[in-house]
Amino acid sequence: MPELPEVETVRRQLQPLIAGRRITRFTVMPGAERLLRGRSTSEINAQLIGCAFTTVGRRGKYLALHLDNDQVVVVHLRMTGSLRFRTSDHEEESFTRAVFDLDGGDQLRFVDVRKFGTIDFVDQLSEALPELGPEPLSDHFTPEALWYALRGRQQPLKAALLDQRNIAGIGNIYADEALFLARLNPEAPAGSLRPPERRLLHATIRQVLEDGVRHGGASFRDYTDVDGSEGEQQYFVRVFRRTDEPCDECGTTIRRIVVGGRATHFCPKCQPVRQRTRMVKSTRPKQ
Repeated sequence: MPELPEVETVRRQLQPLIAGRRITRFTVMPGAERLLRGRSTSEINAQLIGCAFTTVGRRGKYLALHLDNDQVVVVHLRMTGSLRFRTSDHEEESFTRAVFDLDGGDQLRFVDVRKFGTIDFVDQLSEALPELGPEPLSDHFTPEALWYALRGRQQPLKAALLDQRNIAGIGNIYADEALFLARLNPEAPAGSLRPPERRLLHATIRQVLEDGVRHGGASFRDYTDVDGSEGEQQYFVRVFRRTDEPCDECGTTIRRIVVGGRATHFCPKCQPVRQRTRMVKSTRPKQ
C-alpha cells in the first residue's frame, strides 16, 4: 500500500498539472460503480462539470483534491491504486476505473488493479477520513507528541507505529526502516521507550519518510507516480524485504517475523530484545 512518501510524491507532481484545470466530465467505468457510493454519474457530474481544481493536499495516506466550489475529491489509493495524468493523445490503459476529463483534452485517470481504492466527493475533508494522528513531517509532530501516542501502550512498537490513530501515514516499509535506524526491537512494548529512545525514534521516523519522498517513493510491486514511473526508495532500504541477507551495519542475517499481523524485518543484533522492559509513566504533553 502506498505510504506517506508515495502519496506525497503524487501530491507534489499533481499540483502543477491540475491546478486551475476545469473538469468537463467524470466517468466511472463498468465494474467500478462502487466508487459512486450509491450516487449516479449524472448527479456527480452536475456538481463537478465546470469546476476547477485549486490545490492538491494530503492527510496521512489520503489525497485531497480541492475544487473552486469548496468541495473536495478525496482519493485513497490503498493497495494498487494510482492517479495518472495523461495528455489527450495517450493510449487507453488497463484497469482504469474512473476518469476526470479536463479542459484542453487531458485526463486524470484513476487506475486500480484490485479495485480497493476509493474516491469520495465531500464538502469537508474530515467527512471522508478516519481518526488520524499527527502528520509526522509537520511541526506538530514532536518527540512529546510521539510519546503521547505511545505512552502506556503494551502493544508491540511496530504495531503502534502502524496504527494511523497514533501517527498518520506510516506503513510497513517505513516502520521497519525507522525502527532499525533507532535500534529498537519491533516487538518491544510501545510504552517502554526511555527518553533518549523516544527522541531517536522521532528523528528516524522523519528521516526515513523524508528519504522516501526524496527518492520518489518505493516501488516494490504496484506503486507508480502520475506518469506511470516507479520510485527508487526500494534501492535504499536497510531491512525491509531483505530477509536472510546480511545487515549492512553488522553482517548479521536479517530476520522476518510477523508483528500485529504484518510481515516485519529487523536485525537481531542491531535491534536486540530487551531482557527487561517496564512501562514508563508519562503525562500528556503541553499543547
